[in-house]
Amino acid sequence: MIRSIKQAMWRGFKMRCPSCGQGHLMSSYLKVAPKCDHCGEDFSHQRADDAPPYFTIIVVGHLVIPMVWFVERYYEPPMLPQMVIWPLFITALSLWLLPRIKGTIVGLQWAARMHGFGGEIDAIQET
Repeated sequence: MIRSIKQAMWRGFKMRCPSCGQGHLMSSYLKVAPKCDHCGEDFSHQRADDAPPYFTIIVVGHLVIPMVWFVERYYEPPMLPQMVIWPLFITALSLWLLPRIKGTIVGLQWAARMHGFGGEIDAIQET
């Protein structure tokens, strides 16, 4: 059975089960649930590790740097408000994105059958 990588990653981004799209993927802010509360898919195999913070830094940096450049170039606001606003914006964006990117990574692992996400039935079918 083919698993849609795009669909699984989108479901992970929404912090839903990559398999059914109904159950919760996370049990708390960054903790992946042991299994789906809807379909029972086992998430104990996931190994997101250091990838979510790395991708969060990359995404936030690529979003914020052009915004800072644009504001500085065309509006030239005083430095003090910028020293307050930009760090708050970066922190809020990072905290919002981090669990979603982790869910996306888990969805990718599930769709690609990485780290034991293939299951016993899939292993029998492949042989």
